[in-house]
Formats: sequence, C-alpha cells, structure tokens
Amino acid sequence: MDWSTKAWESIEEIYTQILNLSFIKGLTSGTLEREKFNFYLEQDSIYLAEFGKVLAGIACKLDKSEHRKIFLSFALDTVAVEQALHQFYLQSRKKVVEASPSCLLYTCYIHKQLAATSIEEAVAAILPCFWIYKKVGDYILENQISGENQYQNWIDTYGGDEFSEAVELAIEICNELAKGTTICNQNKMIDAFVMASKLEWMFWKSAYEMEEWPVKSNIIMYENIQ
Repeated sequence: MDWSTKAWESIEEIYTQILNLSFIKGLTSGTLEREKFNFYLEQDSIYLAEFGKVLAGIACKLDKSEHRKIFLSFALDTVAVEQALHQFYLQSRKKVVEASPSCLLYTCYIHKQLAATSIEEAVAAILPCFWIYKKVGDYILENQISGENQYQNWIDTYGGDEFSEAVELAIEICNELAKGTTICNQNKMIDAFVMASKLEWMFWKSAYEMEEWPVKSNIIMYENIQ
C-alpha cells in the first residue's frame, strides 16, 4: 500500500466533515454570503503568502533536483493563483487584514514543520492544502446546482485539470519520500498529514463564522519617515 493511500484513509472522516460544512454547501449552491467569501479570501491571502514561503523552503531542503524544481514551481503558482483570484473578487477592497486565530495556527504549524522536523514531515504537512482543495473542487463541480454560480472562477481553479496535475506531483513526491525513510518517519508523516487536515477543517469553518480574536487591539499604521 502506498503511503498516500494510508494517509487518505486516515483523514476520510475529516474530509467528510469538511464537505458537510456550511461554507462548502454555500459554495456548491452559490448561496454563500459574499461577506463570508470575502473574509475567506482575505484570510486565504494571508495563508497563501506563508504557504508559498514554506514551499520555497521545502524546495531548498529536497535532495533531488527535479523535486526542487517542482516545489519552486508550486511556490510561483501559489503567488499567481492568489493574485488572480483575489484581484477578481477583492479588487475594490483596500484595508489592513489581521490573521484570524485559525489562519495563524495553520501558518505557524506548517512553518514549524519546515523548521523543526524532517523534510518528509514538512512535505506531508503541506499535502492537504493540495489534495483536500482538489477533492473539494471536484466535489463541488460534480454537485453544484446548474445555472450561474457567483463563485465559478474559484471552483474552476481548484476543480480543473491543471491543478490536478500539481496535486498528483505532490502526492508522488510524498510517496517517494516515504519509501526512502523509516517506518517511524512514515508514521510521523501521517501525523503531520492528519494535523494539517484538521487545520483545513478549522480554516473553512472559521471563514463561515468570520472568526475574530476574543480580545481586541488597536492596529497602528506608521508612515515611512524620510
């Protein structure tokens, strides 16, 4: 059994719970409130900026040159997707956005995996962002209500063939890394994959709830002093 098969089996219940979230149901029907979607995109922008840094950091630690090239292309593609989707949906919004608790937890987790664990665990920790998004995108494409969906651009981005190729490459690299390491490390990879999947669930849920910090602070912006 490939590592990825065992990994997916370990999160099947989490994935089912993701599909049952109100946010995903709203995307599928096209009835999700725009303010909730905008909140999600703002948080996703923060997440993707950090995700891209982690992808580039992983590339620097990988041994095989072809793997390094793939992860560097992932990092560049992440920036391109962020800019395209967010400019389309948030082009008129200009404001300072603070990371929500769930967003901050997720980004800190993947940075920690990169900095303090094996390269195998770090790669396993970023895989849910690829794989779960692809599965969710495909699910929405198959189940969305016919007619115009105001979120069709987002759906097509993650449910399309181009993103599918990236996901398959990420899975293949995880399987290859797992084959070359110990059983103990393979299990640690599973643990990282499961934890990141839980954080995916938290991220979707927090977007629908438009999660805020329980304590407030004043954000002071400084101008450059010449």
